[in-house]
Amino acid sequence: MSSIKDRQRAAARARLEKEMAERAASARKRRQRQAIIGSAIAVVVIAGAAVWIVTATREDKSSTPTAGSAVPAGQVACTWTPDPGGGGKVKDVGTPPATVPNTGTATLVMNTNLGEIKATLDKSKVPCTTASFEYLGNKKFWDNTKCHRLVNEQTFKVLQCGDPFATGKGWRDTDGQGGPSYTMAEENLPTDTNKPYPAGSIAMANTGQPGSTGSQFFIASEDTQLPANYTLLGVITTGLDIVKDVVKAGDDGAFKASAGGGHPKKEITIKTLQVVAG
Repeated sequence: MSSIKDRQRAAARARLEKEMAERAASARKRRQRQAIIGSAIAVVVIAGAAVWIVTATREDKSSTPTAGSAVPAGQVACTWTPDPGGGGKVKDVGTPPATVPNTGTATLVMNTNLGEIKATLDKSKVPCTTASFEYLGNKKFWDNTKCHRLVNEQTFKVLQCGDPFATGKGWRDTDGQGGPSYTMAEENLPTDTNKPYPAGSIAMANTGQPGSTGSQFFIASEDTQLPANYTLLGVITTGLDIVKDVVKAGDDGAFKASAGGGHPKKEITIKTLQVVAG
């Protein structure tokens, strides 16, 4: 039995590594596109597009504190890195505040077609990610979107959501490629390598590169063994049974050839997602 489990773990790791490589390649293409866009903007600026310079400066001030500016007590500075899309789609809703609270707790409330799911978020551990969720929730960023991917393997069982463009029926080159027009640094990476993402964990997906966290997240229905590279956002307090039922129902295998898993056979739609006071 142990040899079978070892082979299953090895196969799961191989699929994950392949997915990370594909995501890294997508990130490289995105950076290349950013460089091309940057060059084009430089030409426009040289031609006298002073309006763009003023706009860009205003945007920079709204997303990152200016040098020497004081961060209020009980808050931290967050950096929101512009993301024009590259290999995926973006939903541009601006950026969250440059400084955010880093004390207290908040509650993530996700109303779905299958029932309510809640999670507790600790702002002292994930201040910027919590602020991002609060900001996007207020913008109705996730309203009426589908959880697009399910993985039900021996060593990790997760439901992935958060792509604002996901249909729950597309292939991997469509579903799972969307996000906001900014990314952020990872926070609160797991320290327990034996059980990095326990059952009920809600964590952030990324491209496999540091600083590539966006809006997509996954919920572990069981103790899940993944590299400790993903922000541990919080813990599900209500509705884990809903996630377990969706995972148990299985997937359609749409992503198995590349990343593993597929669309949930039992569809789950996020009607609303908001972060409220803890």
